[in-house]
Amino acid sequence: MPGAATVARSGAAGMGNEAGMSAETSSEVLAERPLRIAAAGDVHCSPENRDRAEAAFARLAGTADLLLLAGDLTTHGEPEQAAVLAGACRALEMPIFAVLGNHDWHTNQGDELRGVLAEGGITLLQRETAVCELRGVEVGIVGAKGFVGGFEGSFLPDFGEPLLREVYAECGREVEALDRGLEAVADCDLRIALMHYAPSAATLQGEPPGIFTFLGSGRLAEPIARHRPDLVLHGHAHAGTVEGTIEGVPVFNVSVPVIRRDFWLFEHVGAPRAEREGLRLRTA
Repeated sequence: MPGAATVARSGAAGMGNEAGMSAETSSEVLAERPLRIAAAGDVHCSPENRDRAEAAFARLAGTADLLLLAGDLTTHGEPEQAAVLAGACRALEMPIFAVLGNHDWHTNQGDELRGVLAEGGITLLQRETAVCELRGVEVGIVGAKGFVGGFEGSFLPDFGEPLLREVYAECGREVEALDRGLEAVADCDLRIALMHYAPSAATLQGEPPGIFTFLGSGRLAEPIARHRPDLVLHGHAHAGTVEGTIEGVPVFNVSVPVIRRDFWLFEHVGAPRAEREGLRLRTA
C-alpha cells in the first residue's frame, strides 16, 4: 500500500468506536490493523477488459475489509458485462456494496444486473441502506444513484415541459432516499453515502462547466449537510477532482480515471462516535 496521507477535517470526518469496547481498547486494536475501505467508480466492465478487471480485483485481496463501487459497473448495462464484474469479485472475502450508474441503466435491465451481481457477492443498493459490522465497527452505507440537475447558478427548475419536470422529480426522489437512508444509519459508528452522480461541484473541477448540469445536482447536498455522514463517495465525472467537501463533510470522486489507480483506500483511525469533531480521515 502507498504511504498514507492524513486529511484533517473540522467537524466532519470522525470515525466510529469499536462496539462494546472502551475507547482505549478500540484505539489499540485499530492501531494494529485499521479498518480499510476500498472504493472505485466507473470500472466499466465488459468481456473485452475481463483480464484487466480480474487482475485489479485480485490485487485487492487482503488489503481491504470493505469494497464500495460507485456506479458505472458496466459499459452499457448488459448482464454479460455485469457477469465480468461478478466473476472478478467472487473470490474476495469482504462485503461488497455497489450502486448503478448511467451506463448501467442504458439497456434498462436493472433487475437483471442485480441478480447477476449477487452471484459474485455484490449487494446492489438502489435507494437502500445496509449495515455491517467489521472489526467491531458498525458501518452504515446509504446507496443511491443520484441524478442530474445542476448546481448553484444552473439548477434545472421544476417548471415547463412535463419531461423536464420529471427529471427534476426523479432527482427529488433520489434526494428523499438519501435523506431517509442517512436518518436510518444515524446511530452507526461509521456512516457512508455512496452514489454515482456528484452532490458537489467541488469534485467536478476539471470538467467543462457547461456539462456540470449533467454530472450531478446540488440538491443531493441538502441531506448530506443535514445529516453529516462521515464519508461521501461518487463517480461519473471522469475529468473531475478527487476531493471536496459539503459544509465540512468529506466528498471523494473515486472515478478510476480521476484517482488514477484501481481503488482508493480509506483507513478507519478509530475514535468514539461522540468525539467526531476534528477527527482524522486517513486515505492511502
